[in-house]
Amino acid sequence: MRIKLDYGRTGLEVSLAGLRNVSILDAPLVSPLPNPAASIEEVLSNPIGSQSLAELAKGKRTVCILICDITRPVPNEAILAPLLRTLHQSGIRQEDVTILIATGLHRASTHEEIVEMVGPSIARSYRILNHDGKDLETHVFLGTTPSHVPVWIDARYVTADLKISIGLIEPHLMAGFSGGRKLICPGIAGIDTVRAWHSPRFLEHPQAGCGMVDGNPVHEENTRIAQMAGCDFIVNVVINGNRQITSVVAGDMIQAWEKGVEDCRRQLGVTLDEPADVVLTSSAGYPLDTTFYQSVKGMTGVLPIVRKGGTIIVAASLTEGVGSPEFTQLLHETDDLDEFMDRIADEQFFIMDQWQLEELAKVRRHCKVKMVSDGLSAEILSKYFVDLCPSVEQALEQALEEYGENISVAVVPKGPYLLPSLA
Repeated sequence: MRIKLDYGRTGLEVSLAGLRNVSILDAPLVSPLPNPAASIEEVLSNPIGSQSLAELAKGKRTVCILICDITRPVPNEAILAPLLRTLHQSGIRQEDVTILIATGLHRASTHEEIVEMVGPSIARSYRILNHDGKDLETHVFLGTTPSHVPVWIDARYVTADLKISIGLIEPHLMAGFSGGRKLICPGIAGIDTVRAWHSPRFLEHPQAGCGMVDGNPVHEENTRIAQMAGCDFIVNVVINGNRQITSVVAGDMIQAWEKGVEDCRRQLGVTLDEPADVVLTSSAGYPLDTTFYQSVKGMTGVLPIVRKGGTIIVAASLTEGVGSPEFTQLLHETDDLDEFMDRIADEQFFIMDQWQLEELAKVRRHCKVKMVSDGLSAEILSKYFVDLCPSVEQALEQALEEYGENISVAVVPKGPYLLPSLA
């Protein structure tokens, strides 16, 4: 048997020969919307829990539109074209529109990436800016939440007359699902906000996980922060395995997002009867698998279906290397994950992106990780608490030697773009 994993831009074909007990977990390919452009026009005119976008735009002068950076495959151009047309028909001038890239604490988007994200025409015609979470002078302080999180939000968004957010709803390793409120926090939040919101007191909660919303303090807190910042209108989509739009919702930041989450659960949820000895997965291919930082999402996404002491084999291209300088430094300085967890328990300790190493520690407390990648060497990856294998086939051979010929193997080709769980 052969199967194709999402890997880089091209995918990775692997052989599963010699395995007796294999489960392929892949959601049925949901048919794309027959006319996505018409569907987007429809939700702009008839949104959930909100006036139409045209009505909201009347009398407004400045608009700030939030979009994701290159790490999310959002069909921005398809959404922005009718959205911008609606704004202009309502009297808003092109020069009064700011498209703000919600980078969170990721690096700034390059010009080439911006063109890829929004298309050459929009990239050429509109003011498109990167959020910089480290520059607090470009943020406005909105107060402190009841959970003592200081709320700093990008001033270009806060001061706009009309605030709009565009995003993709998909499973998320901490907040349950992406989209909606997440474009605001962490998307355009300052580093002090993200530091508090991504602290262990939120992330170590048992409900702070993939696909979890009810009782998830990470979700609840960034919803509260987004409400403090304000959001007049969202447009969120769900996509299938071919990255075609299968659902589009618009309107109120909470009500529309919740409807999109329902669609996402229905389309991406898959189950396994019992935990597998080995889970073979990916980091969803480009653009999500370009760094080791992002590849952790491939590991956490399948954690519910691998048995304690089992192995995750994850394929990720890692074409951009490790991740931010801070994350790279933290990995090099960490020799023991238990000691690291003790360090971050001290609220005075903070290094940007420490939360992703915290998520990796959750994985490693539960199971082993083997990585297949062309992007980083074994010498480097061995320092990052994973073992590099030259191929998926060799990683499976090693698992056979360790667990025996009757091992159970679950395969999740699309990684964190699926929502696997135990039946």
